[in-house]
Amino acid sequence: MDPARQETGEITGTKDKDYNLIWFVEQCLSNVVRLEIYIADADRAGDTELAGFFRRAQGESRKGAEQGKELLRKRLTS
Repeated sequence: MDPARQETGEITGTKDKDYNLIWFVEQCLSNVVRLEIYIADADRAGDTELAGFFRRAQGESRKGAEQGKELLRKRLTS
């Protein structure tokens, strides 16, 4: 896509910075769900090291989602 013609909020009515924050939260939450599958796969294979790695990554994704949701709350109520 031509950068000069990218959507910058004129079509959607949502500013880039707000859209980016919404996208970030959605991606973090999506990662939490996807990592649940990866954890189950590692557990099924008996790979506790890998399962632990994915659990830590899942925790970080949850943390990112919570931080993003807090920023959204602040911005939507002001």
